[in-house]
Amino acid sequence: MVSEGHPRYASLMLRNKLVEGYERGITSAHGLIAHGRGEAFDYLLGEQTSESARKATKVACAHLLTARFPVLSVNGNTATLVPDEIAELHAITGIPVEINLFHPSAQRIKRIADHLHAYGVANVLTGFDFIKLAHIASDRASVDKNGIFKADVVFVPLEDGDRAQALTELGKTVLTVDLNPLSRTAVASTVTIVDEVTRALKDLVSFAKHFESDGHQDELNLLKASFDNLENLKASYAIMQKQLRSLAR
Repeated sequence: MVSEGHPRYASLMLRNKLVEGYERGITSAHGLIAHGRGEAFDYLLGEQTSESARKATKVACAHLLTARFPVLSVNGNTATLVPDEIAELHAITGIPVEINLFHPSAQRIKRIADHLHAYGVANVLTGFDFIKLAHIASDRASVDKNGIFKADVVFVPLEDGDRAQALTELGKTVLTVDLNPLSRTAVASTVTIVDEVTRALKDLVSFAKHFESDGHQDELNLLKASFDNLENLKASYAIMQKQLRSLAR
């Protein structure tokens, strides 16, 4: 049992959730490694959400709420860490949820689908009616014909660079959550939320609740038009540099 007074309490609880997800066959061993890598970048953010990240989250929300056909792409880590938030976002916006894995198996996809259904996500696409995207060497090239393939806006938290680039080249608006502002995913995406995924999704749900009522169209369009992802990434990188300088004193 970890004391709530432990300086890394929240971080350790997330690790425990992922280990539980791995033991249930939802998260892969590779996902555990990826989480640890991202966690190191969160330390450089002071393990808190910056104003630039919160702004990016609001812009991502604007894209989701004004999209013709948005899709939320989920892997094992996101299904394990933020199932409540995925269900809330699905309930507010009706967004379809597509399971898309770097290391897929029919059994693991079913486990994730059952897991999301248990949290109340009704529309889960499993990618069995699939088409392959070009320029992607991994199994993530396979996307659902009724999901990511026809979407105009794709929200892909914890994404890999190859697919982020491919989706962008297909003309899709790509929204992501990535703690590394220098990653290929962060640079290739339309909107990158440089934040820890549980904090980002909580904020996204909060913004979606605020904007779901009518009368916000002009504000949503202005948010999208005024956003510069490169400047957003520079702001996040500057926070990390400042944190490193303060630690060096």
